[in-house]
Amino acid sequence: MNQDTIAAIATPFGEGAIAILRLSGPEAVAIAGTVFRGGKRTPELQPRVQHFGRVVDGATVLDEVLLSVFRAPASYTGEEMAEIACHGGILVTRRILSLLLNRGARMAHPGEFTQRAFLNGKMDLTQAEAVMDLIQAQTELALRAAAEQLEGRLGARVLEIRESLLGLLAHLEAHIDFPEEDIEPDTTAAMLERLTAARTKIAILLRTADQGRVLREGVRTVIYGEPNVGKSSLLNLLLGYERAIVHEAPGTTRDTIEETIDLRGIPLRLVDTAGVRESSDAVEREGIARTLRHVERADLVLHLVDASRPATVVADPDRLLVLNKTDLGEHSDWQNADGVRLSCLTGQGMDALADAIFDRVMGRGLTMADATVAINARHQACLQEADRCAEAAWKALAGGLSPELAAIDLRAALDAVGDVAGRVDSEALLGRIFSTFCLGK
Repeated sequence: MNQDTIAAIATPFGEGAIAILRLSGPEAVAIAGTVFRGGKRTPELQPRVQHFGRVVDGATVLDEVLLSVFRAPASYTGEEMAEIACHGGILVTRRILSLLLNRGARMAHPGEFTQRAFLNGKMDLTQAEAVMDLIQAQTELALRAAAEQLEGRLGARVLEIRESLLGLLAHLEAHIDFPEEDIEPDTTAAMLERLTAARTKIAILLRTADQGRVLREGVRTVIYGEPNVGKSSLLNLLLGYERAIVHEAPGTTRDTIEETIDLRGIPLRLVDTAGVRESSDAVEREGIARTLRHVERADLVLHLVDASRPATVVADPDRLLVLNKTDLGEHSDWQNADGVRLSCLTGQGMDALADAIFDRVMGRGLTMADATVAINARHQACLQEADRCAEAAWKALAGGLSPELAAIDLRAALDAVGDVAGRVDSEALLGRIFSTFCLGK
């Protein structure tokens, strides 16, 4: 695959001031040179400098552009690369891409530039995945976590665990394979201690799985309650604009409405749901059924009630009780209720609600410090397998079993840890990871 020269438009589809086309592969600079006319021949262009010129198709000038060349291995992919910055019209960009493809390049697959960077050793797999996290980050905290991972912070921690397991395995196998060399083995207690330390580091990373999911996917937050308690009003207030229809008629919201907001660095995926009540209307009943399904899958439920009316529900400690319409006065039934009091009409109490939501999320273990290293679901599966194998090795050593059995389990743990950073042979796995990338990256 890496013998091909690939090309793609690296900027989003549509009109803009500037569009960028990228080429990577053995003939990247040469192919760019066949369409670029500037002051110098392309092979003579200084790398990593923008050069003004024109893209031509025969005698036709397509656009005035800036061309940058990057010589291997000092490029993003580790290969010869060229980037053409042209005017951001849809037609001109497509014409230049078509010209590059006609001159010998092929269309890049989604994520293929980053995949080549990984295959050429420019980054490990955790860093490659961080590229997409960086692109998709919706909050400052998610952005910081992705940037830390892109710099190799997660990869460094994984490498530290791998080196620890590798040293332990090497010592154990040397003792197994060359007993006549009189290699002094670690005592069983010392080996168990080293293995326990490695498992502790694995456990620390595993504890960041929830943080990783929150930062990448957001906290699924359902606004739940009876009709006319102010659910849509709360959604609009949190978003800062009129997203949902607000009307005094019960059952106005028939379907769920989803939007994402940034709450102090944490993405909240807000879901406004249909009011829960007994209904003979088939459409409303379907909306209520969807509400209940969303509640089951929610990370956080904001249970909204009308505080000016008698209590008709029992507070659930797993849900955040929100007492709305306090501007109308609070009914005595809610006097001792442990919840957040607010008025969607006046906005009073919104800061207290933000504090309560933040505390609920942070109470699940999400901290600003830990969020700089947050594993994803693939990392979690690999580390769980590594821990399972390391535990089996620990039991074999502690139980006085054959060292060969412990070595087998240690090798399996080592392989599982290696898979996190990308020491893998599975093309299917790499295909799944990089297929989620945008075209041109």
